[in-house]
Amino acid sequence: MSKSPGERAPVRSFWWWERPRSAFLDIGLALLAAVECSLSTIAFLSARMHLSAAGVTGIALLGAIGGGSLVVRRRWPAVPVLVTLVAMPGMLGVLLLVVSLYTLAETWEWPSRRRRVVALAGLAFAEAVTVMMVSMLLPGDSTVDPTPLWGQVLISVLVAVGLTVPPVVTGLYVGARRRLIESLKDRAHGLETELDLLAEQAQERARRARLEERTRIAREMHDVVAHRVSLMVVHAGALERIAAKDPAKAAQSAKLMGEVGRQALNELREILGVLRMDDERPQEPDSLTGLPRLVDQSRAAGMAVTLTVSGSRQEFTGEAEQTAYRVVQEGLTNAHKHADGAEVSVLLAYAPNGVRVSVVNACPGGERGAAKLPSGGNGLVGMRERVIALGGTFSAGPEADGGFRVEAVLPSRLAVRTEPLR
Repeated sequence: MSKSPGERAPVRSFWWWERPRSAFLDIGLALLAAVECSLSTIAFLSARMHLSAAGVTGIALLGAIGGGSLVVRRRWPAVPVLVTLVAMPGMLGVLLLVVSLYTLAETWEWPSRRRRVVALAGLAFAEAVTVMMVSMLLPGDSTVDPTPLWGQVLISVLVAVGLTVPPVVTGLYVGARRRLIESLKDRAHGLETELDLLAEQAQERARRARLEERTRIAREMHDVVAHRVSLMVVHAGALERIAAKDPAKAAQSAKLMGEVGRQALNELREILGVLRMDDERPQEPDSLTGLPRLVDQSRAAGMAVTLTVSGSRQEFTGEAEQTAYRVVQEGLTNAHKHADGAEVSVLLAYAPNGVRVSVVNACPGGERGAAKLPSGGNGLVGMRERVIALGGTFSAGPEADGGFRVEAVLPSRLAVRTEPLR
């Protein structure tokens, strides 16, 4: 779990130091500060009064307590400053003052606790000025300091500034830098987590894209192969019946079978070409302009089919035109499979609200000996998904007279331009 800027690690015991060297540093500073406080106080007082052994011992004990407060400066940064403020009127320790103010400014978060830092630093500055003034007004060995009063005040202020301002400013800078580094680390960790999440999302989108592409290719293969193979099976059945009776017509049927087979192979290559990474040539989709050729192929296979076109010609998007073409293709394929010998009507109607295509076959008559074509039941389902995905409507079902209707309507928003029917 990341820490917020300026936040300390949770303390579980007395040993709050994060590294052993930090403990050695604080203990060393505490010893030096204790020695300095004791010696400086003894030197100051001994020059102005007689000190007994008990007095020296008491001063040494107080100096040890004051300097020892630096041991807890990382855990309680205000304690050394408070000890300094209490002891400073009678005991001046430069090291204790500087280190405690630096720790206070560096540890306490700025600016949320700026008032405490300013107040304690201001008190330390005022006491430092006072102590310097007292030491200059009460010189040792009964000597008189020739420095005028204003000079003594100026010197006291400059010394106090030198003792308090640099450690506070340095502590604020180091603390701000440390918090900045911690915030950058947290941000880097957050960005790393976000990048991992984006990578997972990209993998999921790639997986969905592959699934959608496989589904699209499966639909295209079903639409193309099923229709062409159905025509080939119909021609093969006709060829089987008339091979002995009418060789010329049998030869024509065989020729048509070859053409249909070649068309199926070409369209299959175009569909499978999308799987080749080095093939970036755009494929020309089937469109509504190819419906007459599609109807002629079914008519050549022996189907009684008519094509009716009404309304002003409108050009739709490539996907919309291909979908409408596939609907007609699927309807003709179903008629070959299940309505052999029945009359089939194909309607292409352009209207202001879009385009409508339908394939209607009448009720099939008796058996004509044609080969039975298998049906997987996936064609109409795929057509419905395609049309609905474009915002259109699709219907397929039996008619009242026993026939079957396949119909789709695509909205006008898919049109790209309108031109008069010629």
